[in-house]
Amino acid sequence: MVDSSRPELLQTGPMMAMIEEQLGEHFIVHRLDRDGAAEMLAEAGPRIRAVATGVGSTAGGANRVTEALLARLPQVEIVANFGVGYDAVDVQAAAARGIVVTNTPGVLDDEVADLSIGLLLATVRRIPQADRFLRAGQWPKGPFPFSPTLRDRTIGIVGMGRIGQAIARRLAGFGRPVAYHSRRPVEGLPYPHYPALLDLAAAVDVLIVIVPGGPETDRMINAPVLAALGPTGILINVARGSVVDEPSLIDALQSGTIAAAGLDVFADEPNVPEALIAMDNVVLLPHVASATHVTRNAMGQLVVDNLLAWRDGREPLTPVPETPPSVRG
Repeated sequence: MVDSSRPELLQTGPMMAMIEEQLGEHFIVHRLDRDGAAEMLAEAGPRIRAVATGVGSTAGGANRVTEALLARLPQVEIVANFGVGYDAVDVQAAAARGIVVTNTPGVLDDEVADLSIGLLLATVRRIPQADRFLRAGQWPKGPFPFSPTLRDRTIGIVGMGRIGQAIARRLAGFGRPVAYHSRRPVEGLPYPHYPALLDLAAAVDVLIVIVPGGPETDRMINAPVLAALGPTGILINVARGSVVDEPSLIDALQSGTIAAAGLDVFADEPNVPEALIAMDNVVLLPHVASATHVTRNAMGQLVVDNLLAWRDGREPLTPVPETPPSVRG
C-alpha cells in the first residue's frame, strides 16, 4: 500500500548518503538506476511527483532528465538538481510542463573560485610537474627548469556570474588585470567587457572558463578561440567539459598553438583522453572544484530543502532562470 503522507519521488542515480537518508525519510523513493527501472516507471510513473538528480546523471549519461522521461511522469512538479550546472535536465521540456527545476548555487561559489586560482597557479608555475621531478629523484641531477609566471599576464574570464566574480575578486589580490566575456555586461563591475569571445581570447594570456553547460555554450572554446589565445596562452576550465572542443584543445596543446591547460572537467567523465594524460603541459583534476565536505554537504542539503519547500507548499529556494515565474510558488 502506498503511503499517502509521503510524496513519491524518482532518484535518477546515486547521491550522497545524507541526501538519500533524508529523501527516504520524507518521500517514497524509486530508483532509476536499479534493475527493473522500466517496470518501476510503468507502475509508479503516474504517481511520481518529484525528481532528485545530479550525481551520476551527467549530461551524456543514461539517467538524464529528458523530455521522454518527463513524459512518463505526468504528475511531476519539481526536479531538484545537485550542482550549479543542470545540463543533465531538459529545462525547456520541464518549463513547458510547468515543472520547477532547482539547482544548488551560492553555497559552492567560494570553493570553486579557490580551486580555480589553485589550478591556475599550478598550471602556470608547473607545480605538479615540479613535484613529480623531485619524487623521481631528478633534483640531485640538476634544477627544475624555470616556469612561466603570472606576473606578466592578463586574465580573461569566460562567464561572469557569481563564481566568475568570486574568481575576479581573488585575482585582484595578485594585482593582475582582468577582463571578461559574457552575453551582456554585468552592471557595476570595473573590468573590461568583451562582447566577442574571440576578441577576449586575443587580448589576454589566460582564459578561465566558468559558464554553464548546455547547447548555448557547447564547444564554445574551439580552434579559432585557442588560436587567438596564442602560443603563450593558458586555458583553465572549471565549467563543464562540453564547453571545450576537446579534440581541438588536444591539437592546440600538441602543436604549441597554446602553451598549457588546467582542466577540472572533461567531455566524457570519468574517461579522460590518453592524449591529455600523456602531456606534460597539462594539469588534470578529477572534477573536484566543489569537492570538500563542507561544500558538498551544503549542496546536498539545498537539494533536500528545495524538495521540502515544494512538499510543504512553499516557494522553492533556488529555481533556475528557465523555470516560469508562474510555477515558482
